[in-house]
Amino acid sequence: AVPAGWAVSWHPGYPSMHSKWRDMLLGTNRSVLFFGNRGFLGFRSLYLDEYRDRLFIGGKDVLYSLLLDGASMDAKEIYWPPLPGQTEECFQKGKDPGTDCANYIRVLHPYNRTHLLACGTGAFHPVCAFVYVGHRGEVGHLDPTSVETGRGRCPHEPSRAFASTIIGGELYAGLTADFLGHDPGIFRSTGTRSALRTEVDQRLLNDPKFVAAHLIPDNNDRDNDKAYFFFTEKVVEADSKEHTIVSRVARVCVNDAGGQRVLVNKWSTFNKARLVCSIPGPGGIDTHFDELEDVFLLRTKDGKSPEIYALFSTISHVFQGSAVCVYRMADIREVFNGPFAHQESPHHRWGAYESRVPYPRPGVCPSKTTNQPRRQYGTTKDFPDEVLHFARAHPLMYKVVYPRHRRPLLVKTDLPHRLRQLVVDRVEAEDGQHDVLFLGTDAGSVLKVVVLQKTSLAMTEEVILEELQVFKAPVPITQMEISVKRQTLYVGSSLGVAQVRLHQCETYGTACAECCLARDPYCAWDGTACTRYQPSGKRRYRRQDVRHSNPVHQCLDQNLTGESVEEKVLYGAEDNSTFLECVPRSPQASVQWFVQRPPDEQRDEVKTDERILQTEHGLLFRKLHRHDAGVYYCKTLEHGFTQTVAKTALEVIASEQLAHTFSQERGDEALRLPCPRPWLAPQAPKTWFKDIMHLISSQNVRRVEEYCARLWCGSSRPHHHKSKLAQAKHALAGVDVGKKGRTTKAHSEKNRVPRQAVAT
Repeated sequence: AVPAGWAVSWHPGYPSMHSKWRDMLLGTNRSVLFFGNRGFLGFRSLYLDEYRDRLFIGGKDVLYSLLLDGASMDAKEIYWPPLPGQTEECFQKGKDPGTDCANYIRVLHPYNRTHLLACGTGAFHPVCAFVYVGHRGEVGHLDPTSVETGRGRCPHEPSRAFASTIIGGELYAGLTADFLGHDPGIFRSTGTRSALRTEVDQRLLNDPKFVAAHLIPDNNDRDNDKAYFFFTEKVVEADSKEHTIVSRVARVCVNDAGGQRVLVNKWSTFNKARLVCSIPGPGGIDTHFDELEDVFLLRTKDGKSPEIYALFSTISHVFQGSAVCVYRMADIREVFNGPFAHQESPHHRWGAYESRVPYPRPGVCPSKTTNQPRRQYGTTKDFPDEVLHFARAHPLMYKVVYPRHRRPLLVKTDLPHRLRQLVVDRVEAEDGQHDVLFLGTDAGSVLKVVVLQKTSLAMTEEVILEELQVFKAPVPITQMEISVKRQTLYVGSSLGVAQVRLHQCETYGTACAECCLARDPYCAWDGTACTRYQPSGKRRYRRQDVRHSNPVHQCLDQNLTGESVEEKVLYGAEDNSTFLECVPRSPQASVQWFVQRPPDEQRDEVKTDERILQTEHGLLFRKLHRHDAGVYYCKTLEHGFTQTVAKTALEVIASEQLAHTFSQERGDEALRLPCPRPWLAPQAPKTWFKDIMHLISSQNVRRVEEYCARLWCGSSRPHHHKSKLAQAKHALAGVDVGKKGRTTKAHSEKNRVPRQAVAT
């Protein structure tokens, strides 16, 4: 039974999807997981249920449930629109009826073993309800008797930032709780205890943008459990009237019950501290990344000490960039146990509070570990008013939280897009553990990065293993969930949800050296192929070297370079431009060109100048000369290992030969292409093509004929030619003809793409 206006529908088999949208999602290392029909464009939330092998997706007026079976996939929809009166009221208050006045499902949390808590915007009337999910994927219905207001649990606006988590059957949420967006706070609701929230005070929260919320216990005493919130807010410095954005971490005790006379139904244990992510600069001037984008907790065996990965971006007008900083819980706790910040007046600078701090210390939880003889506090309602007054006046800690090694783990300033989402997987490799970062961008792509620690703790080397364009349209990645169990990454955007494999070892070539140079912690050479690394596998043939990547040492007794490089023939006309393509499988490699001119057997390095340019895509001859003819070898050097990746025989057709041929054929008849194709009209005979064959020595006629036939007539896929020509034009258009030599990047800034992966 469902309330009036609601409906539950069932889609057996593969989810419904228009073919044009399916094409936007398919690709090398990803597959369409789901694209809904009715309102899925309003995607807002993901919840991955590993126990039930289900993925729950919150959309616009619809909650989806997908069974991640592998052999089959089914999708179930729970239709949950706002009530008609709420939609009309939303429209009358000036909101867009097509986008704003709908129920966007934004909260999805497991409540107990049989139910999920789901909350939506409800056309600016937030609403929550429980969804029955059964024990093993028996997804049924939304419980109509559980429907209640979602104020303080779910934001009013579809896209406003917020963060929430479930702890002990209670929802902890950081959000803006009013229609106009002027009432920010951290709320606790849904449980049996009375609701709590922060006071409406800019000293506590000043226009915050909440990013994440997590339960992190302090010790084995459950009474000391705390909920941590990560967000950004505005601050005003004493010597400036302008607002500055800073990132914060705040915490409250889970057993906080508010005060008895002061802070009634308000948090009495709220504290906050600044998160710093910056690059140390000369003269003590740091470059700060202040805009917090995403937070990922990498859980360890010790549940009390997760590693906190935080993604930041700049708000500077000088440059744009992103950084990933890693924080230790020990450092965060040390700051919260340190001095409080104090400001005499708004015109004074902040300083450390040096007077007496009342007992029990503001911010601690009432527990056995904090109680003292004759000073027993069973609840925060027993705290003296002096403690609560101090907590209200001093919510900020004086010291700041620095990242591990006091510098970012990863910095990217050369990307054409902005990093938005972050998940991390700790991978066991032959030479130890490596943390692999998956970074979602605002252009529909995901970067797969591993950061390797050097001998010095402050020195690192970053390797971008893959850059996957998950969605062809440049839409922002809005949420990512990682399944270590399934070795899959689930990526959500306004277009849909896609699943991406965490590794695709088979794309790293068919030789030991290629597999080793990939430096992918997931992959190793097993003696015959590049496959998934298994710590328990046979060590005899296993080859992997993530940290140093020395294929000569690793692959001495293996298939080092794989198959030999096939020679390609290229014909160019004298005085015209010609391009020799060579794209190394790893952008970490440096490229050198060599030429062998007959009858010499010696190979000479190609000298570049204003006429011959070396680009990231190959070798460009701006004006071809006769003496340029020869066999060109493109060689790559990476970590001391050299290999030939392209071999091109360039033959030059003399200008007088072409002029003589064209003068015979031109007359009054226009030049025609050599062979008829249905998309090239009008059709023409091969007259000039045959005459060129006679002008070239008989030894080369067959090779030229084969080359031209393959170029003009050999393919039955016209669109393939179009795409190749378009790619070539795009590559040439990006060449800076005013620069000499090859355009290079700093070693740590180059992107590694999957070898032999087709760009989409």
